[in-house]
Amino acid sequence: MKKTFVSDIKDSVGQEVELKGWVYNFRSSGKIFFVQFRDGTGRVQTVYSAAELPEEQWNILNQLRFESSVIVRGIVKEELRAPSGFELQGTSFEMIQLAPDDYPIGKKEHGPDFLLDHRHLWLRSERQWAIQRIRNTIINATYAYLNENGFIKFDAPILTPNVCEGTTELFEMDYFDLGKAYLSQSGQLYLEAAIMSFGRVFDFGPVFRAEKSKTRRHLTEFWMMDAEAAFVNHEENMQIQEGLICRIVQDVLEKNRKELVVLERDVVPLEKVQAPFVHMTHAEAVAKLHEFGSDIGDMDDLGADDETILTKQYDRPIFVEKYPAVVKAFYMKRDPLDPNYVLNADLLAPEGYGEIIGGSQREDDYEVLLARIKEHHLPLEAFHWYLDTRKYGSVPHSGFGYGLERIVAWVCGVPHIRETIPFPRMITRLTP
Repeated sequence: MKKTFVSDIKDSVGQEVELKGWVYNFRSSGKIFFVQFRDGTGRVQTVYSAAELPEEQWNILNQLRFESSVIVRGIVKEELRAPSGFELQGTSFEMIQLAPDDYPIGKKEHGPDFLLDHRHLWLRSERQWAIQRIRNTIINATYAYLNENGFIKFDAPILTPNVCEGTTELFEMDYFDLGKAYLSQSGQLYLEAAIMSFGRVFDFGPVFRAEKSKTRRHLTEFWMMDAEAAFVNHEENMQIQEGLICRIVQDVLEKNRKELVVLERDVVPLEKVQAPFVHMTHAEAVAKLHEFGSDIGDMDDLGADDETILTKQYDRPIFVEKYPAVVKAFYMKRDPLDPNYVLNADLLAPEGYGEIIGGSQREDDYEVLLARIKEHHLPLEAFHWYLDTRKYGSVPHSGFGYGLERIVAWVCGVPHIRETIPFPRMITRLTP
């Protein structure tokens, strides 16, 4: 008998196969028993007949409960009415573990707090399965695109002695006899050191922000991809980001059609995500926002509401570039045409999702960077190593970082970021 996965049964029509997994639903109509089965790769129904199954197995089958683990065997048949297009005509049934009759997540509606309290079980639902599989595709597409464009994976530390963007909203700890350490909010500064050896590098891992924010776009622990590249200016930096997002969306549309169907995601907006993206300066964005009634100031950073307004006006992502220097980080290079602004860009996803990438050309002049650190009142001793990167062989360079969960939320059409990571950490949640 052929042992296989649900995702591969299309290659075994007319053959008997064995599947190992879990029962997420079932029903019986007298002498016929319908088992709704999943194994992680997909879902399929197995139909058992009392007349064709040994009595002992039939009796075990009739003791079945939700989320029991089982081994099902049967003949693969095409069934156009089934979501998968196939079903099994059951020939054998084996119980691995009979679950208790009190599975907490039922068919009724549950509130978000209840579902988050049972996140370890909620992940089994078809919706959560679809989201996490799309997340996996986005991760793999990122690795593939960056590798194909000359970037290598470089692992920045999670424990750091200094901050990246000057914020005080960090998770701080005592680090033995060496003073304070912080959980990383970005690997960027370490990647900037790496480009002098490797040219183009990226890291991908968890980062931590202690912002006391309860918005649908914020987590305290999330996954971030940072990339840095030597001899890349502001314009080319945006081109790299544009190519990456196009590749991500393309791969999801190609590999996750069934997951998008599960999520009832309208794929038309995703199919419109093609280069070139929309470009506008911060000043132009502010002018447009004023037309829509926003009271944003000329030197203000864009808020979430502002981003939502803008991204509902276009069917493609938007680069908003050249923000006022006063609202951006010390390491961003000033615009030579107007030093009140920096050579940066935020990439905003359409459909109201807002910022998914932040990037800029970095300041490559030692004296200027030193002055910026002092202006921002950052501890100079913590940045000596970072300044060394401008002292020995400095070159023009740029970089960007994306928040994985924000991209997952947009691509999946999920309204809240808490569903996009396996176990969300928010200011009011640390469990399970």
